[in-house]
Amino acid sequence: MTKLDLSELQTTLAQKNPRAILKQALQQFDNIAISFSGAEDVVLIDMALAIRKDIQVFSLDTGRLHPETYRFIEKVRKHYHIDIELLTPDRNTLDAFVKNKGLFSFYEDGHQECCGIRKVEPLKRKLAHLDAWITGQRKDQSLDTRQNLPEVQWDTAFGSEDHPLVKFNPLANWTSAQVWDHIEAYQVPYNELHSKGYISIGCEPCTRPVLPNQHERAGRWWWEEGTKKECGLHAGNVKH
Repeated sequence: MTKLDLSELQTTLAQKNPRAILKQALQQFDNIAISFSGAEDVVLIDMALAIRKDIQVFSLDTGRLHPETYRFIEKVRKHYHIDIELLTPDRNTLDAFVKNKGLFSFYEDGHQECCGIRKVEPLKRKLAHLDAWITGQRKDQSLDTRQNLPEVQWDTAFGSEDHPLVKFNPLANWTSAQVWDHIEAYQVPYNELHSKGYISIGCEPCTRPVLPNQHERAGRWWWEEGTKKECGLHAGNVKH
């Protein structure tokens, strides 16, 4: 696919509903996968299986997820009768990091290094073997980093000139309310932590429930600056 083709695809998919975007993505690419971690991603799985049964799904197992999240992953696997590939950190790199800095260094020097080892590097390994991937990002998840999120884009963070990588964001224009409307209407499985005040859920040490009227990502890395709440998986969102 050329950049001109992608530009045309962006025009075609602009403001389209998630099913139309997913249908185009799954028809356009065979070697494509859905990145799964939260409620939005299960909505995408739910929609995608109505279009194509042989979808690839992967999830990042950082080793620091809540017990409820591990149960959630298994619930989704059984509910949809799908394989979910769990991506784990490089053992040697992780062992050296923990030996040098301990288990909670992110409270002192920020979350980027830990996320880089536990999330970004495993994702990079996976994306090196894909032509495209599908995420559950929404514009309203962060006005600081996601407000200009397109329905489809070149992934300049993980792709390269030698390995062009396309990223689809079918839920870009949906709100949280629309996601939960779909979950309720179609009986989509969700993480039980959502019933305990958690909205955006990451690793256990770095996530806490949000207070009434707080933004959904306020519970992520709460000890850090209130803007740019990104771990590096969507590095292209953050403009330096």
